[in-house]
Amino acid sequence: MASTPTEQPSSTSTFPSRQKPIPYSDENGKRTPLSSILPPLIFGTATFNHQFNSDPFALDTVGLVTSALTHGIRAFDTSPYYGPSEELLGDALAAPFVRETFPRASYMILTKVGRVKGDEFDYSAQWVRQSVHRSLERLHTDYLDLVYCHDIEFVSAAEVLEAVTELRKLRDEGRIRYVGICGYPLDVLGDMAEMLLRETGEPIDCVQSYAHFNLQNQTLGGPRGIERFHKAGVDVTTNASCLGMGLLRREGVPIGGLGDWHPAPRELRTAVHEASNFCDSHSEKIEVIAIRWALETWISKGALCGSRGDPASGLPWKHESNSEVGGAKLGVNVIGVSHPNELDKTMLVWRSILDGLEGGEQTAVQAGRWYRAWEWSRNRKKAVQILAEGVEEILGEWFGYSWDSPAKGFVNQKKTEGKVVDAEPSSLLTPAASPESKPVEGGEGVEKGIPLR
Repeated sequence: MASTPTEQPSSTSTFPSRQKPIPYSDENGKRTPLSSILPPLIFGTATFNHQFNSDPFALDTVGLVTSALTHGIRAFDTSPYYGPSEELLGDALAAPFVRETFPRASYMILTKVGRVKGDEFDYSAQWVRQSVHRSLERLHTDYLDLVYCHDIEFVSAAEVLEAVTELRKLRDEGRIRYVGICGYPLDVLGDMAEMLLRETGEPIDCVQSYAHFNLQNQTLGGPRGIERFHKAGVDVTTNASCLGMGLLRREGVPIGGLGDWHPAPRELRTAVHEASNFCDSHSEKIEVIAIRWALETWISKGALCGSRGDPASGLPWKHESNSEVGGAKLGVNVIGVSHPNELDKTMLVWRSILDGLEGGEQTAVQAGRWYRAWEWSRNRKKAVQILAEGVEEILGEWFGYSWDSPAKGFVNQKKTEGKVVDAEPSSLLTPAASPESKPVEGGEGVEKGIPLR
């Protein structure tokens, strides 16, 4: 188990006592734009869940969160739907060393409301308020930086409007700061972003899309995705799951405590397996290519709805500002890891990607890194792009494929006053919900690669 981190040779500063707050103000009705402070790399904690790991309680979540913070990550994404994720993240952030070294204002917490179980959604104002207060308790905080309506494709537009309206009331009360929506079908996300602007006169702060900008599906980067969101006034669009919820792995989809829950059809899995063999033939793992390609490409492709928040440096105890990597908006990515070695590898990739940005040559030299780091990064980008194009050719008709969400015949089993009531199904599936959150007797964390959701 990891505990208090030690100073690493790559660090260029002394062991810090307290980290600086992320600048935020809300004065005279004007809030700091989310796009000026949201970090471009967010730690997603869906992996603290039975979907990806047999026993999430066996994971060293305190060590992972602490290491992420020391490497510069300043935002964490979670949800009540992710089994014990909120509690595990909250406990990690409340650890004595973290609490003393990283004050609450020095990082951002993103969570969600509305999805209760795999087949149960409640977007009522009452439940939204109750869910937010429960999240505040679980995460040991007085406020939440961003709250999404979770998987909006499962409910009606009227329900989304009710939930967003209540979240904005909570925002005005100081309980949350920004409001977003998230889900799988891009057309539904676009419809809802436009509806919210039209009905309320105020655009949604953030849209989170998952599994739609990776080696298998890049629709988020086009007119149905980020371009449409931008026209609807969306400030930030975050890209989650650059491994397609674990689909783009040599070992295949992750099998956790819930068994095989992944919605990808057999034919798509077979095509990905062939693409993985193609990467193997060039001495690369498909997940390595997938992670690098998505993170690096979305930095520029997602800049239209990106952020100037300070990026994680990828190095222990080394702060880096947006101005040090060119000063432009960067597309925002969400990563998810289960084990320290996965985090270390991801941060090395991220550092190399930053080295390839504008001013990367000077930044590397000033930081005492290899003077050719920029050149290496640019050449690596070209090699990854070539393999990405090869994967696209092999996927063929499955490139750009999106599975149904929700699945045909879905009915929302919404509970009302102790009774289960069939709500009108949405015409427009994410994985099944976690089982009851409880430790597994003698359970051990099972490494499942690097699922990004």
